[in-house]
Amino acid sequence: MGRLFWKSFIALWLTLTLSVLAVGAAVWLYRGANEDAARLEVATYRSNIALDTVESVLQHGGPQAAHQFLMRRLPRGGPSVLVVDANGHELLGRPVPPEQHDHTRQIQTADGASLQLIAVPPPPRNHGFGARRTPPPMWVPVSTILLASLVFSALLAWYVAKPIRVLKRAFDAAADGQLDTRVAPLMGGRRDEIADLGHDFDRMAAQLQAQIAAQRRLLHDVSHELRSPLARMQAAIGLGRQSPDKQDTMLERIERESARLDTLVGELLTLSRLEAGASGRAEHLELVELIAGIADDAQFEAEAQGRSLVFSGEGECWTWAQSELIHRAFENVIRNAVKYTAEGTQVDVTVQLSADHVQVVVADRGPGVPADELEAIFEPFHRGDAGAPGFGLGLAIARRALAAHGGQIRAQSREGGGLVVEMVLPRRAQAPQGTS
Repeated sequence: MGRLFWKSFIALWLTLTLSVLAVGAAVWLYRGANEDAARLEVATYRSNIALDTVESVLQHGGPQAAHQFLMRRLPRGGPSVLVVDANGHELLGRPVPPEQHDHTRQIQTADGASLQLIAVPPPPRNHGFGARRTPPPMWVPVSTILLASLVFSALLAWYVAKPIRVLKRAFDAAADGQLDTRVAPLMGGRRDEIADLGHDFDRMAAQLQAQIAAQRRLLHDVSHELRSPLARMQAAIGLGRQSPDKQDTMLERIERESARLDTLVGELLTLSRLEAGASGRAEHLELVELIAGIADDAQFEAEAQGRSLVFSGEGECWTWAQSELIHRAFENVIRNAVKYTAEGTQVDVTVQLSADHVQVVVADRGPGVPADELEAIFEPFHRGDAGAPGFGLGLAIARRALAAHGGQIRAQSREGGGLVVEMVLPRRAQAPQGTS
């Protein structure tokens, strides 16, 4: 058992014990006082009735009638009435107790005799069916209370401490790298804040597991992407040394591979910065003009490749954003569409404005993407076609750049062939906090 169990157990047990003992003692004393008062009142009432009755018999019937009355009354129980004359003789010859009694009365009979009436309460009856039983000793209820509170406190403390121990073991396992540890199945049917904490832990562990797996895949893909141009550069250097007449050609090859590496490293740095959530300086941008400029540059490239691009969008949409990231997000998607659309086809770029966001739709007539890969194309280094140019980072950077500004991006197949990429970016009336 952990420290939390014992702290909870002792605190609950002491609280329950003291509370029950205090209430029990108050009830015990109150009930005892009431019972004593009630018994005294009843005894006084019955004694007064008995004295009144015997006095009435003596006044109206004399000692003989009182003698007969008392003889008939003897078996009935209740308080006994002694009739004592001036010489200390009792009417029925019963012994007169020497101690003083609370219920006595002096009377004068019709013939002038002075008599003393003494009411003697009956002895307590402690035998027979229905007899008043003596209450148990004080230690019996006290022991029962202590035992009950002990068991209840132990169960309650165990109920509270058990899931905490489960969570502690889960955190220890996660710290040791066992991110597949899950807590919810061990919580049973609990429906409380501790169970919610267990579900939160499972969600955290699943996210960490997914992120670490993604980082491992990214590291593997990066190493693979870097290895290919480095291998080509080494081959070019070797060929240049073996054939001095080909050095210029090999130097051009090395220059191209160096530029390729520079581009890859730049995109990796951008992706890493977006993954880390780093924020930059926010600027007040007009998005329609920004996208129109990107589309105009892409149209120039498309015409050189036997393709075309049509831009449609009117109005103004001012927002606060990081200019470089937003420019790169839209540029990556639009240039990607120009790259993959079929020769002689058209790329449509449409900007639609609303009160709170801007929507940019880019549609091409390329080979398209299978339905089961529409989500995967936004992951780093994913290229559905193994022979496709580039590194597979453009759409990944676009998604993370838009997400950093509260936006979204999604892709769907285009009817008749091709791909449609829809980007939504909210308007911001002021610069977001945390930007510089």
